[in-house]
Amino acid sequence: MNQACENSRIVGCSFSVHPMSDQFVTYIMDSLKEVDTSKVWLHTDDVTTTVRGRMEHVFDVTKAILLHIAKTGVHVAFQGTFSIGCPGDTSGDVYMDESSERLNETKVTGLRLLIAAKFSLYPMGGGDYMDTIYAQIEAMKSKGVEVSPAHYSTRLDGDTHDIFTGLEDVFRETEESGSSHTVMTVTVSANSPSHKETE
Repeated sequence: MNQACENSRIVGCSFSVHPMSDQFVTYIMDSLKEVDTSKVWLHTDDVTTTVRGRMEHVFDVTKAILLHIAKTGVHVAFQGTFSIGCPGDTSGDVYMDESSERLNETKVTGLRLLIAAKFSLYPMGGGDYMDTIYAQIEAMKSKGVEVSPAHYSTRLDGDTHDIFTGLEDVFRETEESGSSHTVMTVTVSANSPSHKETE
């Protein structure tokens, strides 16, 4: 197996969405129908959905899928792993030629929804990774979301758009800081009946 880092900067996210309803398949399929995925490589199997392409389009698609399910009012959980860099990801590189225009932003910009999220950042290939992580946690505080510590992660509370913008900024800035392989895990809860009860 070739484990060398490649030059491709394609971003990928492998994620699962879990509507808390007997009609979970309908919620997921209806959301996928509403979201324009033409600028990303997409594959769904019995465990996860994976999207790959330019960074802005991966975040655009994942946020839109979550919002289209959550706008129904159903309690939904989202769990995703974003990755860029080593080991090189080259299949689907044709999507890197797409323009930067986000196809779903205008369709979801009016959907304002408060969510709770946790994220963990893993910059690889550099020596001062904790400094990078702490710097990005501090940067997140300027994004208009509430930031608080949690075990093995950082908690975020706020509007979906603000949180996803912050996550994308953190991911991009970490990659641009010299991390040859950056991984970020994200867990989101929307419309939870127990939101912030445990605080």
